[in-house]
Amino acid sequence: MPAFAKRISPAGVVENASSPRVGASLRIPKLHWVFRAFYGHFYQAPPLLTVSGPLLQAANNQNLSFIPLHGERDEEHQFGVTIPFHDGRLDASNFLTRAENFFDHNSFNTTPTCFFPVTIQGARINGWELTLRSPRIRNRGQVYLTYSNQLAPRLRQHQRRPHRLSFGDGFALLDHDQRHTLHLGARYDLPFHSYASTDVYYASGFTNGDPMVPGEHLQPHTTFDLSLGKSFGERFSVTFKR
Repeated sequence: MPAFAKRISPAGVVENASSPRVGASLRIPKLHWVFRAFYGHFYQAPPLLTVSGPLLQAANNQNLSFIPLHGERDEEHQFGVTIPFHDGRLDASNFLTRAENFFDHNSFNTTPTCFFPVTIQGARINGWELTLRSPRIRNRGQVYLTYSNQLAPRLRQHQRRPHRLSFGDGFALLDHDQRHTLHLGARYDLPFHSYASTDVYYASGFTNGDPMVPGEHLQPHTTFDLSLGKSFGERFSVTFKR
């Protein structure tokens, strides 16, 4: 279903955008495998007002100027497959987003607590995800595994066309570029409408924005969560996390 938008900013920027989207799925008989695909365009309008008052006066006093923000335009496609087995399932998907005027943020005059929106000329976010959910164990427990691999490069200012992205001197990384993300967890239903669950989360580290720290990515980190919960009827529940 296509969507249409028109934006007129106080700076005199006029933008027209359409957001056509199409998707389809195909279920294979007997196997019950489901293949799916999606393609779409998206437009996101920027905030009409980004800075005013004393902050604007401080910028003018330092001979700084602000240029109008243009809306972000994304082109996205996805495809994947879902494979059921017993009462578990395996799901795999691939995605790619090409963005022009990609929204980001930047600090004002190296101030660590004051940020305002900026746009990056072009960005490309692509990756794949895998989810595995086990069959029920003794009709009470289930184990799941989720893994994601993602790349998020951006164009430097002198580049023009984001669909020609490749790794090289003309490209840098977005701040949310994180190559590997892994979730491993389980849930087990206990008597008296209670349950126990656990989750292990691993991430390989976001883009390093501090030139004083070596490496293009921060150090990986791992967290472990343990939860105990109990339901009281249909409306109330209590959960303890560690």
